Amino acid sequence: MGVFTYESEVITAIPPCKMFKACILDGDNLIPKVVPQAYKSVEYIQGNGEPGSIKKVTFGEGSQFEYMKQKVEALDEEHFAYTYSVIEGDALMNKLEKITYEMKMEASPDGGSVCKTTSKYYTIGDFELKEEGIKAGKEKALGMFKAIEAYLQANPDAY
Repeated sequence: MGVFTYESEVITAIPPCKMFKACILDGDNLIPKVVPQAYKSVEYIQGNGEPGSIKKVTFGEGSQFEYMKQKVEALDEEHFAYTYSVIEGDALMNKLEKITYEMKMEASPDGGSVCKTTSKYYTIGDFELKEEGIKAGKEKALGMFKAIEAYLQANPDAY
């Protein structure tokens, strides 16, 4: 098993408190509404969002994948940090044991925020992750992030 780690950073004009509430705390409700082609539905199988919770995400129409199960590893509302792992589903392609995402939102000097994400891909056997697969996943995540940002800009009283 190998572990491949990738880091990314996204800057937004939305303050971290508001972005964290929309993306993380209410993301299960907001993402299917704002980006239905990404997530069709989210249902909790165990827990209600606290660490240890497991949820099933059904992907939207047009996705190459059907579903994934995510496990909440850590949630720190005070410091705007969230860690979860994809532990099951066709998104793992039978080549990955799991994918862990560590996200942290920090205030930027202009009143917005910087979202820093560390992605860790745990491969099965000697499978090597291709850069284009990582890039495609990052682009989809960025698309969801930007859609939530646009929603918050259009609805300033939300969250």
